Amino acid sequence: MTTLFSSYRLGALTLPNRVVMAPMSRVRAAAGGLATPSMAAYYAQRATAGLIVSEGVQPNAVGQSNPGTPGLHTDEQTDSWREVTGAVHASGGRIFAQLMHGGRVSHPDTTGLRPIGPSAVAAAGDVFTPTGPQPAPVPRALETAEVPEQARSYAEAARRAVEAGFDGVELHGANGYLISQFLSSNANLRTDRYGGPVTHRIRFAVEAAAATVEAVGGDRTGIRLSPGADFWGVRDTDVPELYTQLLAELARVGVGYVHLEATADEEVLVALRRAWPGPLIMNPVLPMGPKQTGRDDADRWLDLGADLISFGRAFLSNPDLVERLRARLPIAPADETAYYQGGDAGYLTYTSHQYTA
Repeated sequence: MTTLFSSYRLGALTLPNRVVMAPMSRVRAAAGGLATPSMAAYYAQRATAGLIVSEGVQPNAVGQSNPGTPGLHTDEQTDSWREVTGAVHASGGRIFAQLMHGGRVSHPDTTGLRPIGPSAVAAAGDVFTPTGPQPAPVPRALETAEVPEQARSYAEAARRAVEAGFDGVELHGANGYLISQFLSSNANLRTDRYGGPVTHRIRFAVEAAAATVEAVGGDRTGIRLSPGADFWGVRDTDVPELYTQLLAELARVGVGYVHLEATADEEVLVALRRAWPGPLIMNPVLPMGPKQTGRDDADRWLDLGADLISFGRAFLSNPDLVERLRARLPIAPADETAYYQGGDAGYLTYTSHQYTA
């Protein structure tokens, strides 16, 4: 019988269990977007996960969303990640890099550059900057001839990721960032081949995925999606049609897995599971919602057809989460004030469950 603790073959990797550490921003990178020794220790502590997906990593300079996030577009950044991947592998783990282009969810005070997007439509709400939250600026709409360059940035970063020792990459196509903006019906007001009907709105995601598959192979390429979500003011229409067509194209170009968030009705998500012929990672609860994913949520989605289950916040304060889930031990709460504060407190200071006689 398949359980959360059964092994699973994902491409060339044999995962010892079906627990995935979801990507979560921790904004602990050093100046210049460099990975640090503390980041190596943080991920190594959680290496009992079947698969770790890293925090969002910007594939180019204009793609940086938040201050303090790491990159994979310079030689120095690439070199800095080797300590992280080496530490995870030495601890018996496997790690993919999540490639996250913020698109319009950025600010010139963070990057020194005007944000870009499919259209000149600002994100909803404030964005993080080095001096605190500020209203999201209106991005510069990409010219048609510029769009392929941004799609290729994922592939170029993927090559660097593999060079740095990552086992693969996950394209961040969710939560209102650049790929999600192109999929959207209100952030993408284009009238060229990248906007308008569903077949055009999925084009950027497919081109980014196809370039990445060509660069590093389908087994090393995944994508995260949030059907019907409303993050940063991004909204989708025609969700079943949009994502069914997208999944068909992703299968055609050879993407290795899809990582779905529970941002649509269960009926829609189950239909997308049936439409996707490859491995599916499911995040069973709404990201940043009131509930954390638990053992019962995981078991339910394994029964519904998911192959792997991703856990987010529970991994922050429980580096031994796999064992806690296996033994149904208490899940320690995380200190929300430490999510983005920097430093090792609330980052490396959580311990494994302490058994008492």
